[in-house]
Amino acid sequence: MPGPGLRRLSAVAGLSALLIAGTCLAQTPAPVSPQAAPASPTVPAPARPPVYGYEVVNTYPHDPTAFTQGLEFHDGVLIESTGRFPSTIRKVRLETGEVLDRREIDETYFGEGLTVVGDRILSLTWRNRKGFVWDLDDLEPRGEFAYAGEGWGLTHDASRVILSDGTAALRFLDPETLVETGRVPVTWQGRPIGKLNELEWVEGEVFANVWQSDIIVRIDPATGNITGVIDLTGLLPASERADPADDVLNGIAWDADGKRLFVTGKNWPKLFEIRLTGPR
Repeated sequence: MPGPGLRRLSAVAGLSALLIAGTCLAQTPAPVSPQAAPASPTVPAPARPPVYGYEVVNTYPHDPTAFTQGLEFHDGVLIESTGRFPSTIRKVRLETGEVLDRREIDETYFGEGLTVVGDRILSLTWRNRKGFVWDLDDLEPRGEFAYAGEGWGLTHDASRVILSDGTAALRFLDPETLVETGRVPVTWQGRPIGKLNELEWVEGEVFANVWQSDIIVRIDPATGNITGVIDLTGLLPASERADPADDVLNGIAWDADGKRLFVTGKNWPKLFEIRLTGPR
């Protein structure tokens, strides 16, 4: 999600603080008065998901002008999409932050998330309801696809492309036709959670940035339940962000072979390899 000029949430020590403030909850209907509704059996609330901390394993350079929207690690190279104008698709050397190749998107479009499926890169745009298909080898355009609503984050598992649109839902697309085949609501203890942004598939779970926070949620894609919360408060202090209002955490990449987790943010000068600690 772009968000220029919009208010940034203050750093929090867990998703529960965000929920108390009401900042990530999707809108729900007003409750019905007891007189107007029949009594129902008491249902136990789902268990509170655990909160994980982090430790920094390595720190790498990152282009501070890259308004990161999507991030993926593929064959030893980072594949990254950026927003604003012009938005870009790029290949980046992890160790140095060097941009090895890049493709600018027409300035009609504000770029969003991306994922690599086979020999293709799929990327989203914010409000144009259009996605692009790029050749993985040379970043040449190979096609387009359409979707309803906004495009925010993108990832995939073995059989589906998974899309976030800023609401409390994950959508599933056919990887060949890129037509929507289903969706699941994302909930925290039964309550819908919105502002899901950049996505990454990590060992059977979807990791999702919660926009304008230092939080990543872990989602069970079968149920939409949030199974854990990763609190990255303090990873890059506000003093190192050129514009704390916009330069928020966004970008998750998983090295499946090396079991390494990378994170960065919009216009961050650093990219971090982290190891999760806890839970607490």
